[in-house]
Amino acid sequence: MNEQQELESSVQEMTAGEMLRNARTTGRRKREISTISKLLCIREEFLTALEEGNYRIIPEDVYILGFARSYAVELGLDPDEVIMRLKRELGLISEDKEEEKVSQPKKSIKIDKEVLLNWAKISGKYVKKHWIWFASGAVAFIALVLVLVLLFSGKNDEIQAVTDTTTETVSVTGVKEPDFRYPVREKFEEKNRKDSRVVLQAEKESWVKIEDARGNSVFSRVLVPGDVYYMPLSDKLKATFGNVGGMDVWVDGQLIKKLGPANTKKTGISMSPDALKSVGFAE
Repeated sequence: MNEQQELESSVQEMTAGEMLRNARTTGRRKREISTISKLLCIREEFLTALEEGNYRIIPEDVYILGFARSYAVELGLDPDEVIMRLKRELGLISEDKEEEKVSQPKKSIKIDKEVLLNWAKISGKYVKKHWIWFASGAVAFIALVLVLVLLFSGKNDEIQAVTDTTTETVSVTGVKEPDFRYPVREKFEEKNRKDSRVVLQAEKESWVKIEDARGNSVFSRVLVPGDVYYMPLSDKLKATFGNVGGMDVWVDGQLIKKLGPANTKKTGISMSPDALKSVGFAE
């Protein structure tokens, strides 16, 4: 085994914490935990706990995974690899299921060429024998297409007008930028800014996870005071807040009431603009 293979083998055997500590303390850019703590706005004791594998210090799994992902990105590691190892250590996934997914062979479809050729010959003979039927069917189909084109051609302008109106309504809906209560620190998913009807700003540090109707993660990150997140235009998104009272929620440029008390975790909150408006607007 050469030196490169030994290095790769040692990396594969590392825990998530060892990967983080190794990335921070080796190489050209050795860094102090205190420096990274200030940059990520995560307590030094939590970063130290991640490196040492002492996860009991961090209150919940959602915070452990969130802090680890931010830490991995800052250190230039693959966050998905770190999170996968961390989930195995926390018992959130089993290695048996993971290996089963990797080792399961793909089913291949075999086609008998001789059968295919015979089928082609038989089909050719049938078409040749009954060509009149096929020709008549083709003529009838073309005639039907022409009739449909003539019937609906007069409605094109009306359909286009309705489409333009709808497009204009959707694009105008989220144009107004909220009058944020706190200085903006960093903006996330700013590509959604033009159409976003729901905008979040962190008043206090809070873990935020947004999921679609199938439970797939759309956004997952710890937001620190001042951070802004522009939510995609959808009525089917749901949110989990690690500190629901530490989050300002703006709908169509208006601030709504708090969705819960400070330092409280809340899951399954509908991010539909209409549902959020029913909570009421802040005074």
